[in-house]
Amino acid sequence: MTAPIKVLVVDDSSFMRKVLSSMLEGDPRVAVVGVARNGEEALQKVAELHPDVVTMDVEMPGMNGLEALKRIMEMRPLPVIMVSSLTEEGARETLTALEWGAVDYIPKQLEGVSTNIAAIQGELIAKVVAAAGAKLRRSSSSAPGTQPGTMKKPPGGGVGVGLTSQSISATRGSKLVAIGCSTGGPAALLEVLPLLPEDFPAGIVIVQHMPKFFTKPFAERMNQQCRIEVREAQEADVVRPGLALIAPGGVHMRLVRRRAIEVEVALVPNTENRHYVPSADVLMLSVAEVYSSRGIGVILTGMGQDGLEGMRAIKGAKGRTVAQDEASCVVYGMPKAVVEGGLADKVAPLSHIAGEIVNMI
Repeated sequence: MTAPIKVLVVDDSSFMRKVLSSMLEGDPRVAVVGVARNGEEALQKVAELHPDVVTMDVEMPGMNGLEALKRIMEMRPLPVIMVSSLTEEGARETLTALEWGAVDYIPKQLEGVSTNIAAIQGELIAKVVAAAGAKLRRSSSSAPGTQPGTMKKPPGGGVGVGLTSQSISATRGSKLVAIGCSTGGPAALLEVLPLLPEDFPAGIVIVQHMPKFFTKPFAERMNQQCRIEVREAQEADVVRPGLALIAPGGVHMRLVRRRAIEVEVALVPNTENRHYVPSADVLMLSVAEVYSSRGIGVILTGMGQDGLEGMRAIKGAKGRTVAQDEASCVVYGMPKAVVEGGLADKVAPLSHIAGEIVNMI
């Protein structure tokens, strides 16, 4: 029998420690080996108990969750899942945590805590199980001369080996790149989009599984890092070359042809009761319909199978498809479904994804 996943629960609230521990221990695959009230105590328990996964509250007195995460990643890297509030400030803190090496996060509503926390039990357990098998990536906080939260647009010029604006100037604006990702996606996108030149000749649309309040700050951070423009999509945004639109949390994003030469964004409610909102499937199905053979589907690291249906539609419309390989994924779920379904024209490590996109353009 496989040994249960050892989890350390860190939260300054005794109620939250009890609720999270109870939910986790409701699954035989998980065992809570300890709890901690703050960052200092968390570091001690990590050294003593050697947990497989840590759930880490962001806001705590004394050493907060961000500082504790940073210390953990420096002294004994292991999968950390942040527990964050669904606010813009909570989003910024969580995005910083992802830059510093956190694997994932779960939302914590501050109002009606008992109801909202109980509702995320399934998500919590699934993310802990996925995190236990996750491949940890190097924290950007350890990069020389960088401070998380103060990212800057890279200078102009070359865009990596073989990737220049001159080499991909043909068929300007004729194609569309649709990217879907989940767990590990923010860091993965930071290794793909900054390689694209300012005059990238295709539009880009992205679904990253994130709740409301998270996608706008995430888009703003991505925009600081990229030569192309990156922003959260709004209703009736026109798709154009050199613009990457990130689907807002809490709604689905579809593409529709409003005029003969223009494609626009339509934001729609979750009437089909899909598990992920926004959904890569919803976006990619519309890409296949609108762009046909000119659509390019890309699935990066993530838990679950969102994107499988959409990639099948793009492939069926004679578009091109790319999936991230297992070795470079934080969680090999979404790409695995695509690869095992025989739907990937190319399976590539994360460092080659931008190049594969360029080749297909």
